[in-house]
Amino acid sequence: MTTAQSDQLTPGPLADMVRATPTALWNDSADLLELRESIGFGAVGATCNPVIAYTTINKWPDVWGPRIRQIADENPTMSESDIGWSAVRQMSVEAAELLMPAFEQHGGRNGRLSMQTDPRLHRDGAALVEQAVEFSQLAPNIIVKIPATEIGVEAMEEVTYRGVSINATVSFTVPQALAVGEAVENGLRRREAEGLDVSTMGPVCTIMVGRLDDWMKVAAEHPDVTLDPGYYEWAGVAAMKKAYALYTERGYRTRLLSAAFRNHMHWSEFIGGDVVVSPPFAWQKRFNTSGISAFPRMDDPVDPRVVEALYSHLAEFRTAYDADGMTVEEFDHFGATRRTLRQFLAANNELETLVRDVVVPNPDK
Repeated sequence: MTTAQSDQLTPGPLADMVRATPTALWNDSADLLELRESIGFGAVGATCNPVIAYTTINKWPDVWGPRIRQIADENPTMSESDIGWSAVRQMSVEAAELLMPAFEQHGGRNGRLSMQTDPRLHRDGAALVEQAVEFSQLAPNIIVKIPATEIGVEAMEEVTYRGVSINATVSFTVPQALAVGEAVENGLRRREAEGLDVSTMGPVCTIMVGRLDDWMKVAAEHPDVTLDPGYYEWAGVAAMKKAYALYTERGYRTRLLSAAFRNHMHWSEFIGGDVVVSPPFAWQKRFNTSGISAFPRMDDPVDPRVVEALYSHLAEFRTAYDADGMTVEEFDHFGATRRTLRQFLAANNELETLVRDVVVPNPDK
């Protein structure tokens, strides 16, 4: 970011963070109005998926209703699902265009629009690879989300080899982050061995820190565990910090990304790290008026008493926190993975229903 650009940022902790630390801000939405304002906070990235697309279309029916009807009129044999995904493509390309200045300035490391593969393809590695390559060709700065499942991790290596920058999603744990880091490294090395360029690639691995917190609270109900309720809010932070230390130690070229915000620690505890924080726009506004200092905290350890309490009482936390807590084959069975995949699949259905209501209006309403 140039000095002139830095001077134009909206004052507050977010601007202080992007000016003074390597921590990057991305916007967890492709809504153009939100993204423009988020860029004013210092954002250099954004994301789109069926949940976000559904929310944006629902929020702006006067804009997206006519566009969906136009897509349907121009493609008379297209299914409601395909029409919805056509809208997702349009939304992603338009958001990507807003981020091109940052993409060019950062040499491909930032300025990225994350576009999620169809969650219905989560069992088909070849289809994930094919769609990831297709999405990456929609704009130079598209980064493609692939779930950190057994099949997804395999697909990540292959698409990285093909020159696609990935963003691992449906990812909550240290073992998943390490498997993603290894898969991307393997793909990068394969490219380098053939003399192919990797200098402008910008892979990231999301850790959905808030969703890990959520799952710990569910997991605690089964053995009737009673802990200080505040301890659960540190589970995702602890996993992110441990993964970051291991990424640094192993020299992975993938950056970690914090997502699924539930409290300010999912931002404030990671300031100073060479990571991405990707809060929803509403959270960004809260952070920017919070008065919380953008002081580097990434290297500050989580209170050992908190980690020990979670570790000793919750088998699911041990699974998430230990580097070898899960094998790749076990990723699909982790509770937060199943829960999130089901939510993404449900969002895809909601998007399809929304399109159907536009294309075939309910005559009884």
